[in-house]
Amino acid sequence: MKIALLGYGRMGKSIEAIAVNRGHSIALKISDKDDDYDFKNADVAIDFSIPSVAVFNIKKALDAGIPVISGTTGWLEHYDDVIAYCNDKDGTFLYASNFSLGVNIFFEINRRLSELMSGFDEYSTEMVEIHHTQKLDAPSGTAITLAEDVIQHTKYTNWTIDQPKSNEIFIDAKRIKDVPGTHEVTYNSQIDSISIKHTAHSRQGFAMGAVIAAEWIKDKKGVYTMKDVLNIG
Repeated sequence: MKIALLGYGRMGKSIEAIAVNRGHSIALKISDKDDDYDFKNADVAIDFSIPSVAVFNIKKALDAGIPVISGTTGWLEHYDDVIAYCNDKDGTFLYASNFSLGVNIFFEINRRLSELMSGFDEYSTEMVEIHHTQKLDAPSGTAITLAEDVIQHTKYTNWTIDQPKSNEIFIDAKRIKDVPGTHEVTYNSQIDSISIKHTAHSRQGFAMGAVIAAEWIKDKKGVYTMKDVLNIG
């Protein structure tokens, strides 16, 4: 498989190493702000760029008829537009806020726990996410996914990184040097607390998941998620 890397930062380099080790080749490597490139030698594109160029990269790949995997966060106000664009082009697209296999299992645990807690109003919910200081968005896309899944099953209607109202989940977004990613969801009452936590030890899990997703999606059409790739949920 020939892969176009849209964004060649630390994640792009990690994806390259894993892809080559799995027998794939890199057909294209672009920086975050390049726009003069084409996909003539690529089978699939993996986008880990920056929020300001992600939509451009995704649509350019779809224009070329190339399946595209996106792990860039911070652009999701345009998500519906991108999905409509993909469908209009009869294209192939998969977005994930986190490609780690462990995190996607964690998502399922979070959904199930939120369902169990839905009838216990004496518990309040809060979250903590910690990432490296170079991460541009806060809270993380992973934290937003976790919060939205809790909202779907509980009394909460929104999340915030500021002082929360009674209907809001507080997300404490911290930026600490060299932390790949930590996410914790806690339910607190006057009697006890229940917490679930995922801690990434390196970027390798994110990169491996992105490559696995690209392998899975290569010959498919439509819009998918990591739940489809991993056949979970």
